[in-house]
This record gives sequence, C-alpha cells and structure tokens, in this order.
Amino acid sequence: MEAPRTKPFGLARVAALALISLTTLGLAYLHFSGTDPVSVPSGAHAGQLMLHSCHYATEDGSYRADCGTLVVRENRHEPNSRLIALPVTRIRARAANPGAPIFRLQGGPGRTNMKFKDASRFARNHDVVLVGYRGVDGSVRLDCPEVESAIKHSTDLLGAKSFHAYGDAFRTCANRLTDDGIDLARYGLPQQVDDLEAARRALGYKRIDLVSESAGTRTAMIYAWRFPNSIRRSVMIGVNPPGNFLWDAKATDEQIRKYSALCGEDDSCRNRSDDLAASMQRATADIPDHWLFLPIKRGNARIASFYGLMESTSEAAPLSAPITLSTLVSADRGDASGLWFQSLLADFAFPTSFVWGQLAAAGRLDADTAKRYFSSGDHRDESILGDPGTRFIWGGGELADAWPANASENEYDRVRTSKVSTLLIGGALDFATPPQIATKQLLPYLPNGHQVVLAGLGHTTSFWTEQPQASSHLINTFFDSGRVDDSFYEPITVDFTPDVTQTALGKGIAGAMVGFALLTVLSLLWMARRVHKRGRFGRKAGATLRSLYPIVLGLGGWFSGVLIVITTMPGTPLDDELLAAFSVGVPIGLCLYFAWLNRGWTAQTKVTGFVAAVGGALVGCWLGFHATEGLLALITAIAGAAVGGNITLLGLDIAWDRQVRDRFAVTARETLQARPSTG
Repeated sequence: MEAPRTKPFGLARVAALALISLTTLGLAYLHFSGTDPVSVPSGAHAGQLMLHSCHYATEDGSYRADCGTLVVRENRHEPNSRLIALPVTRIRARAANPGAPIFRLQGGPGRTNMKFKDASRFARNHDVVLVGYRGVDGSVRLDCPEVESAIKHSTDLLGAKSFHAYGDAFRTCANRLTDDGIDLARYGLPQQVDDLEAARRALGYKRIDLVSESAGTRTAMIYAWRFPNSIRRSVMIGVNPPGNFLWDAKATDEQIRKYSALCGEDDSCRNRSDDLAASMQRATADIPDHWLFLPIKRGNARIASFYGLMESTSEAAPLSAPITLSTLVSADRGDASGLWFQSLLADFAFPTSFVWGQLAAAGRLDADTAKRYFSSGDHRDESILGDPGTRFIWGGGELADAWPANASENEYDRVRTSKVSTLLIGGALDFATPPQIATKQLLPYLPNGHQVVLAGLGHTTSFWTEQPQASSHLINTFFDSGRVDDSFYEPITVDFTPDVTQTALGKGIAGAMVGFALLTVLSLLWMARRVHKRGRFGRKAGATLRSLYPIVLGLGGWFSGVLIVITTMPGTPLDDELLAAFSVGVPIGLCLYFAWLNRGWTAQTKVTGFVAAVGGALVGCWLGFHATEGLLALITAIAGAAVGGNITLLGLDIAWDRQVRDRFAVTARETLQARPSTG
C-alpha cells in the first residue's frame, strides 16, 4: 500500500530553507569579510608611498583622510633585500593652515599602530599620521600560534613547565618564520623608527611632532636619538626608558603604598581594610587553589591582579585598580570568587593579547637586562609586590635567549641625551610605567624636557579617558607653543567603590554556567519524555525548538563543557575546537532530533534521523566555529550547529516525501506512521 505523499516543498520548508540560507550567508560573510591584508603593489620600489582618499572613524565622527601603503626594504643595508609593505593613514587637519603634523606611536609592544579614535582631539589644527608597525600591521606579520598554544595549554602561567613551554614556543616560532624567509633581525624598534622616517620623507613633511604612549615612548626616544632634526616636539605618555620592559619591584611597592595611603583617607575603603598594602600582600601570598568546586590557577590570578592595577579608572574594566583592589580585599576576607574570575579571564584574554613575535623582537632591547635580572635571583615569586608581570612576559627568563638578536639592539639599551623639546606625562598611580622612573632615568638627559605627574591617574587608558578636555589642552598647548599647561585638570580621586566588581562577575558567571548547564540537561530530558508520552511536538513548538532554542542549549552545552574542562582537564584551551564542537553540537543536535521525532516511526527511521541531526550539528558547529575568532566564534558555532542539523533533517524529509513508497515501512499501517514530519 502506498503512503500518502506530501509536497516536498511546502511553505514551512521554503521558509526554513530561506532562514538557513540567510544564516549560512551570514556565516560566510563573517569568515571572508576580514580586513584585506597589506601587500607590496606590483612594480613598487623602496620608499614609495601610494595614497588614496578615505575616511577615518574617531570618537568625534568621521574625518577626511588619506589611506595607502608605504613600501620599504626588509633590510635597508642590503640593496637586494625583499620589499615589505606598511599601511599608512593620514587624518587630515580641518584647519586651513595646520601646524606641524603629529605622528602617533601606540604602546604594547605587539599591538597595532593603526587604531587611534582620539585622533580628533588633535586633527583640528594638525594632520595626524598613523604608520603601521612592521611585524604587526604590514605585509609581514610575526604571528606565533605556537606561543598562543603554549599559554592556552598552561595549567599555571607562572609555573616552571609553562616557562619552558613558553620559551620553546618562541624558539619554534622563530625557526619557522626564518625558514619562511623572514629576516627576524630586521623587526626591532630601530627598524620601526626607520619606517617612520621613510613615511615622513614620503609625505613631504619637514619636521613632525610625536605623541607616544607606554612602549611606544621607547620608539619615540630612538627616533629622537637617530633623527633629531626630523622632530620638532615630542609628548610621551607613560614613559618607558631603556631597561624597563621589566617591572621594578621597588617601584611597584611604592605605587602600592600610594594606594594604601589613599585607602586610609577613604571611608569606604578604610572600613574594608585598615591596611590595604597588608591585605594585598596576604591575599596574593596565599591564593587558594579553589573557589567552591572551581579551580584557581594561582599564577594566572597574580598576573591578572598585576595588570589590573595599572589603570586607575573603571573605564578599563574588568581589569582596573579599583576593581582589582576590591578583589584582593575580598580575598583577604575569605571570598576568592574574584580571584577565580581573574584566573578564568587570564585563560581567555592573555593568549591573544599581543602579536607575540613582534613583542619578542621589541623586547630584545632589554634582553641583557632580563638576563642579568633572572640570573641574579633577585626576584620574588609569591606576591603581587614582586614581579608576576616580568616573569610572565619574559617566561621566567626563557625569552631572553629564545628569539634572535636584533641587528642594532645594543645601540639603544641605555639612555642618550636628546635636545628635542619633550614633555613627559605620567600618572602618579601608574604601575606599568611609574613616573618616578622617568624622573630619575630619562628627564636628566633632556635639557629641553618637562614632566607632568597627574595625581590620581594610572596608565595610558586612564590618561585618555579621564578629563579628556584637560589632556587635549595639555598636549595641544605644548605642540602649538612649547608651553606646559595642566591648569585644566581638576583634582582626581580614586573611586574605591566601583559599580562592577570581579567578585560579582565571578559569582554571576559561575551561576550562569551552572544554571545554563542544568537547564540544558533538564531541557533534553524533558524533550525526550515529552516525545515518549505524547508522540511528537506540535508544528509551532517544533519550529521554535528548531530555530530559537538551540541558542539556549548551545550556550548551556558550552558552559557544561567548560565546567568539565576547567575542573578535570585544566590544560585544555577554552577555545579548543573539539570542546566547542561536542559541547555545542551534541545538545543542539539532540534538541533538533527530539523536535523532529515522531514516536511512531520505525527504529531505522529514528536512527537515521538521529545520526543526521547530531552529525549535521557537529559538522555545522565545527564550520561555524572557524568562521570567526574569539568569543564571537561561540555564537557562530551555535548558528552553524543549528544550520547543519536542520539542513540534514530537511534533506531527509524532502527525500522521503519525494518517494512513492516509504522505504522504512513494513506494513501498510506502519507506512502511515513512519512518514517523517512535513515541517
């Protein structure tokens, strides 16, 4: 007996296929819509700059600009050295007769120099120029996935095994890049300065001003030493003199004492700790290995605490000094939830924080300092008052020998005298680049130098976000006239009661992870029971479960996987593709299967549908996960799993409905029961 045939392409299926197609196109767009890589134009020669009109987005809207490519030699001392390309953006001044152009130098190292939303603060009367850093922004990028992998697989970033893996990863990366034909000796800061000078000449500027921050101030120093006649004035924010790609423990202690004194003057802080420095010392010296059932990687928490203390403003959340201090005080009082959050955040954020090869190349300037530091044993291991930042970046000293030497690194490993008119700006509470170091080590070598230390401010994010009118006036006045005018600044106080705390975030994230995980398990059990008791879901319920509910189960499944991994396999990366595929793909596949299932179908039909739903979800999840990067990859993985599972089930439905006879039917009665759904 023939089974009644259903139209293979009913309205519901057409709508479902349209939705799936749109989602697939969206995933494909995300995968292929990345920024076009910089490349050397055909027929280009060294020193050539090609520009075209463009617009640049700033905090004050879009500005007219010129965008293009600068071509330089990888090795300027070899006439036959290959050409490399660097991006250049000139943000046009709005004034008819602008002043000297401003070249901006980002910090890091290992971060792009092409993003500067604050350019509008200076572009009224100055061209603002961004020149890409070689090794980061150009046609050659010193990516080190080996280093990212070593960090992701670490069970404690300050452990000896992690240090060895970190150093080995840098060696492997350097060997691979060298085998690819990259001359790593030509990617340090001196060569970066030569690129800036080539851009100045190509743009036709006689003299320029520099505004630099953090590690970028080292580049500005070398520029002033190499080409003093090219620079009119230089502003350095968060100054980093030679030897200070390592953090000085005594300066760190001094900064902590400043915070402790401020805490004693603040009622809310004093009520929580009568001695903030002592509370911080106890909290970081005795970090527990668990909060509740969730493990804490002690080294990760120490590093996150150190980095968190760099910024005094909550604009840098979730890593800022007020938030970090609250975490440490809470830990001293028995609540380690904030430390667990820091440990988890370190696993997510640190592996992709830098272009590691360029960080290593820039760090070569301080390699000898690092070797002396780690060989002396004069570093502390158990306290925030010591050097977790230094040990992390240098891998316990491994990095100093793991990366090839730079061609001219020894020329710039100590301070030189510079007559360039220079303004040093520092936050009094800056842990990254304490201003007292610049006062002692750099200012005496600047006969035309000035320094402003801003009370209540931390590192560079604090400078740019706190009282922007005052900071803009300070810099613009210096560039326009050479005068130092910080009169626009009003007294700045530290807010020891931040709206967001890491303890609250830790509890909230842990609660969400456990809650979503339980919801996922209970939902799947309920769906299985519902089909068992009632036979199947209705059309509307099934459509909802197949289109919207995968979002919930995808998140819940991933949270379940993360909970399992961090409690039983701490060396597994949280962005592991197998973790994502199985923790997201399996629950979504089961959800789609139960929403599609009819209890009356034959066992063979059910098995085929189960394999199609789960298999399609796993494949779709894997493809979606690789469509993007970072946390967005979780969303695209969920979308991919939903698309993959649904398209395989729809394919089965359409194929079966096009058949005259149900191939899984055994009897006429079974034929009527075994037909797949029409939705």
